[in-house]
Amino acid sequence: MTLPQIMGIVNATPDSFSDGGMHRTAQGAVEHGLRLLDEGADIIDVGGESTRPGADPVPVDEELRRVLPVVEGLLVARPDTTVSIDTRRAQVAAAALRAGASMVNDVSAGGDEQMAPTVAAHPGVRWVLMHMRGEPATMQHDTGYDDLVGEVETFLEQRVAAAEAAGIARHRLIVDPGLGFGKSMHDNPVLVRNTSRLTASLGLPVLVGASRKRFIGELTGQAQAARRVFGSVGVAIAAAMHGAAVLRVHDVAATREALLAFEACR
Repeated sequence: MTLPQIMGIVNATPDSFSDGGMHRTAQGAVEHGLRLLDEGADIIDVGGESTRPGADPVPVDEELRRVLPVVEGLLVARPDTTVSIDTRRAQVAAAALRAGASMVNDVSAGGDEQMAPTVAAHPGVRWVLMHMRGEPATMQHDTGYDDLVGEVETFLEQRVAAAEAAGIARHRLIVDPGLGFGKSMHDNPVLVRNTSRLTASLGLPVLVGASRKRFIGELTGQAQAARRVFGSVGVAIAAAMHGAAVLRVHDVAATREALLAFEACR
């Protein structure tokens, strides 16, 4: 088994579900990102808009104000860092890519019609396409599926085809089933178990982002997001077993050490 890459989360937001407000300054967010690199992160994902269930959109200028100093600061401190910009907005993605980011993590999978041309204009940049119903403010209003895995798979196939039609080579794409985004508690483990199916059917690496999410709290009885570390690591190991290529996590050191120990014993 090839161990997945670890994407460390840096939320430059006051209201993210797990650590909103912890990094109140750009410097604080940069320092947190550097700690995650020291703990073994392969990618740092910088976001300036909370996409927790029920979250309202953030004005573009505010999102830019939050994320650009963090992207720039990380790359000044560690020029070789793979920085991902976590955004739904092409304008934000374009500014972050100009600042040196090399990945776009897009929960809307190209909902902004300018996102595909933006990514296409930056050769070498990778694009994460995620499954979500509606908007973060409304996504949990409809969590019913006739065929959960099949519907997620079809959606991602369509978004991949649209990206390729826009001139983005397939090897630049990563897919994400969108745990917690328009999914019930019972749906999320099913999607983790079917990571290998998505990998095989789409022929693309799969990113799994389960870290500290509500369904882990419901499974473990931990109401506080920050106390869901052990459950998050458990899901990360399961996702790795099922072929995840990237794990998006808050707790980099715990995840990395668990993966190393698991691989040694496997």
